[in-house]
Amino acid sequence: MANRITRHIPNVLTCLNLFSGCVASIMAFEARYEMALLFIIISALFDFLDGLAARALHAYSAIGKDLDSLADDVSFGVAPSLIVFSLFKEMHYPAYMEPLAGWLPYLAFLLSVFSALRLAKFNNDTRQATSFIGLPVPANALFWASLAAGFHPLLISAKFHPLYLLLLVCLFSWLLVSEIPMFSLKFKSFSWKDNKISFCFLLLSALLLIILQIKGFAAAILCYILISIGTCHKK
Repeated sequence: MANRITRHIPNVLTCLNLFSGCVASIMAFEARYEMALLFIIISALFDFLDGLAARALHAYSAIGKDLDSLADDVSFGVAPSLIVFSLFKEMHYPAYMEPLAGWLPYLAFLLSVFSALRLAKFNNDTRQATSFIGLPVPANALFWASLAAGFHPLLISAKFHPLYLLLLVCLFSWLLVSEIPMFSLKFKSFSWKDNKISFCFLLLSALLLIILQIKGFAAAILCYILISIGTCHKK
């Protein structure tokens, strides 16, 4: 009886990830960006816990793997896309771009498409057992949610051109499926020698969150990308 219950624990946590991602999507569509960020963080927590539970309980299944990818694409693909969609709707458009204002927001869903490609690639790429190749989808979602919540007044002002946002969408879509090696925060041991990059990143992220608060998530993700690129070129 106990085994029947415990084997379903990872999938329950995955479903909670999906539920939180759906709520984050609604918050994003309503331009409630701080709440969207909160529920994306909750989704990321459940995403971490379902993998931890699966490993601890040896409760792996094909259904769990597929369910995890579905939940992740909603929480970390659709939700950030809706955040960007809402930002595009709020932005100030120069007079010459007004004819494009109606359809430009839909390009935000490139993030959903490339997140799905990233997840499919991860599921079938044996090189990503201990590290990542391309930007992980939770990092992508945290960046966009933090950007919208922390820099909202700037993003919808006349100072920020809609094409800047589109360029960011294209850049992060590419990063998701790029061949750039990126370090993982999965710890096999807690020795400094084996995890110095991860420890330094976590310390830097904590400082950024203390100093910048909500904006700190976006800053931390940018640091993660830059550190990954820097360490990649040193190898």
